Amino acid sequence: MDFIIRPRRLRKDQTIRDLVRETRISKKSLIYPLFVKEGKQIIEEIPSMEGQYRYSVDMLPKELEQIRKAGIGCVLFFGIPDNKDEYGSGAWQENGIVQKALQVAKKEFPDLYCITDVCMCEYTSHGHCGILNGKSVDNDKTLAVLSKIALSHVQAGADMVAPSDMMDGRILAIRQTLDQNGYIEIPIMSYAIKYSSAFYGPFREAAGSAPSFGDRKSYQMDFHNKKEAIKEAALDVEQGADILMVKPALSYLDIVQKISDTFSVPIAAYSVSGEYSMVKAAAHAGFLEEAATVCEMATGVFRAGADILITYYAKELARWIDEGRIG
Repeated sequence: MDFIIRPRRLRKDQTIRDLVRETRISKKSLIYPLFVKEGKQIIEEIPSMEGQYRYSVDMLPKELEQIRKAGIGCVLFFGIPDNKDEYGSGAWQENGIVQKALQVAKKEFPDLYCITDVCMCEYTSHGHCGILNGKSVDNDKTLAVLSKIALSHVQAGADMVAPSDMMDGRILAIRQTLDQNGYIEIPIMSYAIKYSSAFYGPFREAAGSAPSFGDRKSYQMDFHNKKEAIKEAALDVEQGADILMVKPALSYLDIVQKISDTFSVPIAAYSVSGEYSMVKAAAHAGFLEEAATVCEMATGVFRAGADILITYYAKELARWIDEGRIG
């Protein structure tokens, strides 16, 4: 047969395949989440997340050194306090767990880009992401608290804040608070599209943040909805969000693509704890080859339009980029 167009010409060997690759992946696009907790001499593996640990602040520098050696330049801190109360007051204290982690990280690794999760669920005795009014979260009262938390993180050294609570109006409230206190150059990465998802289970064990009653469906999004995602993203951009995040990643690549196509700000996707633990479990059972699976998943996120990937596999992905498995 007399073919003129033969797509296989550009698949002949690895050199040509690398040359025409459409999706490029860099270590500089990865963010590594870290759990920090009160105490000393603690490196505590999370049972549901093999290979992930809770660190006390004094043990944090050793892990941060490994992260930097891997070529990862950005981390996302989650705090686990010893004491919780109804108002989550430990979240904004000067000597809070995230605040102490930031101070150590910035002292030991000044060039490490430190992002903080801004929420209340790890700090409240009830496990919800805001101030309660009876059995429901009071949206507007919560905004002042979230703003206070974000400000305390920046004052402790955060380079960026990432509100994950899904309260209406929280991006504007935080932006105004930061600006009024002279932090006009601190960016906000909004958990703009955060679905109410079954994939969060291992994280809630890791952070001790499961709600003590009910669920979070009154503020996190219904996973059936796409138009609502566009509305949430548009509101956050109008209120000053610098980066939009989609969470989770794997089951929401259509949303990643839609948000990327619609908005001109950078798009992050969070490959959450359940995605990580599923791959670990399947790999242990011999059902999947771990590296190949993770590389394929990560590529799918970037191919859908994400500019940034938040992943517990960041260190491994950095190594696999070096090895040429992905990138």
